[in-house]
Amino acid sequence: MFKDFKITEGRPLYIQLKEYLIRMMTNGHLLEHQKLPSTRELSSLLAISRNTVLTAYADLEQEGMIYAVKGKGHFVSHVETFQSPTIELNWTEKINEQTFLSEKLDLMKHGVRWNKEMISFTSIAPDEKLFDVENFKKAFLNRMSIEGDIVLNYGYAKGYKPLIDYLLNYMEIKGVDIRNKDILITNGFTEGLDILLSTLNKKNGRVICENPTHHAALKLFRLHGYEIDGIEMEDDGVNVSELEKCLSKQEYDFAYFIPSYHNPTGIVTSSQKRKKIMDLFSAYQLPIIEDGFNEELRYSGSHQAPLAAFAGNGNNVIYIGSFSKILFPGLRVGWILADKELIYYLESMKRARTVHTSTLDQAVLYQYLNDGYFEKYIKKAKAVYKKKYELAVHYCKQYIPCKRITSDGGLHLFIELDYNIDSQKLLEKCYQKGVVFSTGNVFYTDSSGQHTLRLGFSRLNEKEIIQGIKIIGDTLKNNYGG
Repeated sequence: MFKDFKITEGRPLYIQLKEYLIRMMTNGHLLEHQKLPSTRELSSLLAISRNTVLTAYADLEQEGMIYAVKGKGHFVSHVETFQSPTIELNWTEKINEQTFLSEKLDLMKHGVRWNKEMISFTSIAPDEKLFDVENFKKAFLNRMSIEGDIVLNYGYAKGYKPLIDYLLNYMEIKGVDIRNKDILITNGFTEGLDILLSTLNKKNGRVICENPTHHAALKLFRLHGYEIDGIEMEDDGVNVSELEKCLSKQEYDFAYFIPSYHNPTGIVTSSQKRKKIMDLFSAYQLPIIEDGFNEELRYSGSHQAPLAAFAGNGNNVIYIGSFSKILFPGLRVGWILADKELIYYLESMKRARTVHTSTLDQAVLYQYLNDGYFEKYIKKAKAVYKKKYELAVHYCKQYIPCKRITSDGGLHLFIELDYNIDSQKLLEKCYQKGVVFSTGNVFYTDSSGQHTLRLGFSRLNEKEIIQGIKIIGDTLKNNYGG
């Protein structure tokens, strides 16, 4: 007995011993009223200090797990052991259809498996090597010293007010008229969209969007039971003529657009098209959900105002933003900017579902932003990503025989191959050579896109980008000619 006690580095030893003894009791290896070894005996047996055993015994006695008899030692108290009849449920029979659909759409489970030795173009997350850890630590300590007792407690469903005020100003700087607008803080973009879809009345059960578009949004639309109509993308944004035709023939509940560094094409919708889109949806009195994806990652030209800015003092644009792709995705802090009346109802839905987003995360993010660290970080990040972006574009044009490469910035490129090339089969061949990427079909609203792929370059170094693109290009040429 006691020979299977194993020490884990970096954790208080007395806690490890206490938990080990509790497991022995609940598993029935130490019985009620059984005498425990003396503190001296157990410390010698386990080769640990006697003080460690004394502290563990003191805690166990305080918790009622053991009791002491003067002059005799420590004994096991009455401990409930868990020995009930074995029940084997078939959980598959108890799962609902929405869950089966979410499992079917789960790319992490059904997508390509890869390991760290491979060159992976699948991610469009920020490069953790760029993370401004030191200044984040400063922001954390700063905020904790100011109101640590507050930020460690429950927060408000609507969000942390200093962060809300900061983001309202942030959106106003982008050109958005914030009069009669408000903000709800969310756990990233995905929760924001989910809360919104759970709140809006599903009158027609149909949404219109760009084709291709963000696969996470498509997944949520399908889980919420919406039919999806996708409009093809041109080099300067969605095809407005086709958009107008669809709106004239079909009734929709809302539209979903990613006007800047569109995921997956990387296209930035032109100002002219943004205005046309707003005029069109104003005429049809339809709401627009705008995904503010990667707006800051423009490497050339001037910044494009979001659709929310083109709306002026109108209230039909619902903007969902997040810093996940450009700052710290681990924080999971996003926001919805919308009409005050809508935010009023979204707040109740948020409270009913997740109570609130971590106050600590919001507070530290606010401090980091307010202290001006974000401006410095984004300058550095843009310089690094711009170099990777230009490198990826250059070598894709040099090595990959394709019909079209799109991207005006951001963290990825989108490639259209000849229609006879199946990107899934290409992926299988590249996988054998240690390179993986995202097949484009998952981003499409219909069955098209089998000949497309997305290359995320943000987390790769220059050597990996060049080598990976060469391998994709060579595989194409060797199997499909070109």
